[in-house]
Amino acid sequence: MRRVLGFLGRLLLVLVGVVAVAGMVGWFWLRGATLPPHGGRLALKGLSAPVELSREASGVLHIKAETDADAFFALGVAHAEDRLWQMEFQRRIGAGRLSEVLGQATLEQDKFLRTWGFYRAAQQDYASLDPYSKTAVDAYVAGINAYLATNPPLPLEFRLLGFKPAPWKPADVLVWAKMMAYDLSGNWRTELQRYAWAAKGMSPERMAQLRPPYPSDAPTILQAQDLKPATPCCTAPGAMPLVNPSSSDRKAAKALLKLAGTLPRALHLPWEMKARASNNWVISGSRTVTGKPLLANDPHLGLGAPSIWYLVDIQAPGYKAVGASFPGLPAVVIGRNDRIGWGVTTVGADVQDLYVMDEVGNGYRYQGQIEPWQTRSEVIKVKGQPDVTIKVRSSRYGPVINDVVKNAGAKPLCLRWTALDPTDQTMQAFIGIARAHNWPEFKAALKNYNAPSQNFVYADVDGNIGYMAPARFPIRRPGDSGLMPVPGDGNWDWQGYLPQDQWPQVYNPKEGFIVTANNKVTPPGYPHTISLEWEEPYRAERIRQMILAKDKLSLADMQAMQADVTSPLYAAFRPVLQALNPISTAAQSWKTRLLAWDGLTRPDSQEASVFEAWYTELSRLPAKEVGQPFWEEPRYLLEAIKNGDPNCSIQDTTQTCLDYAALALEKALDRLGANIPRWGDLHKATFPHQVLTNTPLKRFSDRAVRDGGDRYTVNRGAYDPATFTMNVGSSYREILDFSNLENSLFIHPMGQSGNLLSGQYANLLPMWLKVQYLPMKTQGYTVQKRQMLEPVP
Repeated sequence: MRRVLGFLGRLLLVLVGVVAVAGMVGWFWLRGATLPPHGGRLALKGLSAPVELSREASGVLHIKAETDADAFFALGVAHAEDRLWQMEFQRRIGAGRLSEVLGQATLEQDKFLRTWGFYRAAQQDYASLDPYSKTAVDAYVAGINAYLATNPPLPLEFRLLGFKPAPWKPADVLVWAKMMAYDLSGNWRTELQRYAWAAKGMSPERMAQLRPPYPSDAPTILQAQDLKPATPCCTAPGAMPLVNPSSSDRKAAKALLKLAGTLPRALHLPWEMKARASNNWVISGSRTVTGKPLLANDPHLGLGAPSIWYLVDIQAPGYKAVGASFPGLPAVVIGRNDRIGWGVTTVGADVQDLYVMDEVGNGYRYQGQIEPWQTRSEVIKVKGQPDVTIKVRSSRYGPVINDVVKNAGAKPLCLRWTALDPTDQTMQAFIGIARAHNWPEFKAALKNYNAPSQNFVYADVDGNIGYMAPARFPIRRPGDSGLMPVPGDGNWDWQGYLPQDQWPQVYNPKEGFIVTANNKVTPPGYPHTISLEWEEPYRAERIRQMILAKDKLSLADMQAMQADVTSPLYAAFRPVLQALNPISTAAQSWKTRLLAWDGLTRPDSQEASVFEAWYTELSRLPAKEVGQPFWEEPRYLLEAIKNGDPNCSIQDTTQTCLDYAALALEKALDRLGANIPRWGDLHKATFPHQVLTNTPLKRFSDRAVRDGGDRYTVNRGAYDPATFTMNVGSSYREILDFSNLENSLFIHPMGQSGNLLSGQYANLLPMWLKVQYLPMKTQGYTVQKRQMLEPVP
């Protein structure tokens, strides 16, 4: 028996060894079959001269080219080498062509995307670009296609789905800029939500309570002293138009909002509906230890695998820039050159309006006449299924966006949006700003900017700082606030756009610094309405507080500010805790602990867990009224607890909103359980892969790390209130030091490669988590791999 057992044991060891060896062989084979070499020489048709691609150990790419066109060509090659699947997925989203490879699961999303017409708009945009920008786009596309023509190793996703990428076109590049504009321009959703509320009889006054206006005493980006004399235009108050939505309109509105809400979840896009948040600030030399400006930026977007950014340094005769690029786009979007630097956050400008159409037969009524619908057919190919054809109707305003939900009796809703205008030169602006050498040239490049509107902060080596919010800002008629749909009868048409000299802007402000955190842009006295919907002022207040706390600021101070997890939300709700009458002994104990807490939402904090769980329970207050399980409007909650609210009297057995707050603490403790977890155990920054997260391979593709912060901390850690999973955070961080630009820093999460088996797939995640940085260098860096791209003779 012992011999038998011994033999079986040896046999088992042999089998385990064979399986292990086979697994290793398979792993190495798959790695070789899916990863680009990143070294040696690669002959490509379309280059005019050799181009050097140098990669640091971190994966940061440096491009040296003899012509600008060759530099953009090389960027296309490098993006395709490292992010080909991501680029493929993005262009299919923009074109509404996911169902071709993913099947029925994405059909409804494709219908939505085709109805809006993102790809058609991108095709139109190409014709409006100037010659230099067209050359950049064409060269970038040529680089991608030249790489594909070499029959390169394809990422694992292509093998799993069983298809190869088709050649690229210019519209494939421009359409992703459209999708980012869609993400960062959310007014149509809140208009639609108010429309649904109005259909059930909610008053405008109640809507304003549920979505409070920006506080009059909160910080604005521009100060009163920054304003220049301007002539008011079309902003006088007037009678608000009535649209009288029906129950059918309400059902259609709710269905459309639900469908739009599935896009980020179903497609694992790098955004959430309320994710339009970022920080940037620029400080003049009068407030720094070096006497030169410091500029910091960290855009907050949804987290995913791979990262949406790609770090690159491009050195060509007419284009020298280093910073963050988008795979799929031929530009450094955020960064610097050797003279200037810039950062961006979302303005949240209201550049979208919904028009309620009076349908008559096969047309609609406009200025007393009947105009026919413009129609087109969209054929959607579905993997394993017959083609699906949808008819899209459009008016002079834009597409009928609620046709996609097919609710009988609902009035057609048409979308007017600046990003769907026949000409859009936003890509030209992004290409142009990297070529600017001073403030006038920077402004000239931004003159072409359309959407999404961004808060650009600027600094240069001469010590100047500046700010501009570029966009096509619509001029509306008196009475049209932009908060509700209006009749599409011609009486509420836009009256044009603001000229550039009336855009929000300042150069070398007297205060000596500029802070933007999606807060209100303009102070009282600015004569135009940019928007009436802004992010909460909490982050802007905290950043200003940290800047003003020191006479002189250093590079290290900038790093500390980007790492800050002090919760302004806790400070706002602390008075509620003080007034609270806890129900249980455990709640009383936690009230005492929370009042003694410093408000730092560190990963190891139990107090952060209890506070965030309590706040999440509070946010359930108006759930029935608003039709959402959680309501992210802290100032509504504070006002309700202070002065009462109808929703409090219908919550369980509570009588006042303060009673409701006490009950919310009990529910929070019940939810957390007897052993209160640390915040980082609940609040993990998650990076789901776009496709593999839905497969068993998610254990290899996805990442989750313990993190701190909350929705309103400077180091943002927004989370899903149903799970506490952190799904929005800093997607990129940069700090520019104008005393020596080679001292500048940057980082993004995950890694430079989107290839699952690459060593650079997630190598930057630990540094990002610790708020550490890579050097943003254009010289003096150490090269790990060098690749030469050479023209085909």
